[in-house]
Amino acid sequence: MNREQKQELVSELHGLFGEVSTVVVAHYSGLTVADLEALRKQMRAVGASFRVTKNRLTRIALEGTKFDGLSSLLTGPTGMAVSADPVAAAKAMVEFAKTNPKLIILGGVMDGNALNVDGVKALASLPSLDELRAKLVGMLQTPATRVATVLSQPGAGVARVLSAYATKGEAA
Repeated sequence: MNREQKQELVSELHGLFGEVSTVVVAHYSGLTVADLEALRKQMRAVGASFRVTKNRLTRIALEGTKFDGLSSLLTGPTGMAVSADPVAAAKAMVEFAKTNPKLIILGGVMDGNALNVDGVKALASLPSLDELRAKLVGMLQTPATRVATVLSQPGAGVARVLSAYATKGEAA
């Protein structure tokens, strides 16, 4: 990799760190290429991505960003999961680490707040942004449904009484 390519990679990573809200760092030593592809596929499914970069260049790219605290974690064979959704990257990494013990989560940063391994696992246990939106829509729709049911009940009662009188009149 020549000097220009390195500078381009650093600027690309710096731009990426400006766009995302969560970065999770992990050691991937011992994972096969197929394992890494499965991890990347799982990440893409939730709107996150997993990258393996040179630690020295990543440290340079982290300078001046809200993820500057990750520099100390960048030792050895490390990879980073990044996502705009605060929960997606952590959730996908923790799920993958459950089935592949060779992926060792080191920590992360969410919106400038450093997370240790337990913090990443706690973040992963939270519902994702899409799940929260679905719950909110469901909560908003429930009262409207109940109001419509309550308002329709008196009309339905009147209709049943009129129907009963009509069938009584026909029988007589």
